[in-house]
Amino acid sequence: MHTITLKSDDIFYDTLNDMVKSLKTTKSELIRKAVIYYKSVLEKEKLRYQIKQASMKVRKESLKISQEFENTVNDGL
Repeated sequence: MHTITLKSDDIFYDTLNDMVKSLKTTKSELIRKAVIYYKSVLEKEKLRYQIKQASMKVRKESLKISQEFENTVNDGL
């Protein structure tokens, strides 16, 4: 294991201590879990953004194809 030193203000320190007591864990374990959780949140946000970008790309192509299809229908084909 490695050691990490963290500077905090009184509010953060008090919040951390309150959480440690209520969850019956250690500061180290709570911070480890918080970092792992935050990492998963960031990964989900990144994936959501990538899906949205892909969806918008497909959406533009779908609209283009739909318009082309409408043009052929209007031509009587």
